[in-house]
Amino acid sequence: MTIQESKYAIEAHGMSVFYGAFRAVKGVTLGIEKNRITALIGPSGCGKSTVLRSFNRMNDLIAGARTEGEVLYRGQNLYAPDVDAVQVRRNIGMVFQKPNPFPKSIYDNIAYGPRINGWRGSKSELDELVERALRDAALWDEVKDDLKKSGLAISGGQQQRLCIARALAVEPEVILMDEPCSALDPISTLKIEELMFELRQNYTICIVTHNMQQASRASDYTAFFLMDRQDRAGQLIEYGSTDQIFQSPRDNRTEQYISGRFG
Repeated sequence: MTIQESKYAIEAHGMSVFYGAFRAVKGVTLGIEKNRITALIGPSGCGKSTVLRSFNRMNDLIAGARTEGEVLYRGQNLYAPDVDAVQVRRNIGMVFQKPNPFPKSIYDNIAYGPRINGWRGSKSELDELVERALRDAALWDEVKDDLKKSGLAISGGQQQRLCIARALAVEPEVILMDEPCSALDPISTLKIEELMFELRQNYTICIVTHNMQQASRASDYTAFFLMDRQDRAGQLIEYGSTDQIFQSPRDNRTEQYISGRFG
């Protein structure tokens, strides 16, 4: 008997996240489908970014943070004692809200991850990897003649695509994006969305966004979170295909939020 491979890249089961004594997120059960774009939406403070960061153990970097329940990747609980958090973050990359290129050249921004992970290939092979990552991030044609230029000297939209390329260079399977377009202009935002559709062929993407239009046009699945008024913890209210969530939500609170009546 063969075990059927899960259709999910990441699965959370009864996951709660605490910052000290405060429970920021409670009882989240959610599956992130492979090679699809999943959007996490909801009002500020409802735990979206906390949930996203739990998927690659970025919350571990916050003093006093702890996670209960399970987060499975390839069938293994990421929070098991024998799991290396650094390796988790190689497999599950992250792009942050504000572009954060290193104060290095464009080339060295991309090469940094492979190098610290013990790159053993030749210089020409590293050149090929840098080019491939920049191409995959739809940035190569704009910077191919300026690879020695500082990553801080290009536009904000280009910087964000550089950060995406940097994440791709270590060949993750999942890319987490925490409001990656919130600091960008509409044209740069559209480029990032188009890039996400391209990347979906080879990667699983999970994005936090406050932009309802972005969630509706740029994701396959949507998860709506809301803060519990009694204990102030974020909770998952509804999860489904983006078409279902935006056109026929099952929960009245979801409908109120996406129609702009609260939040």
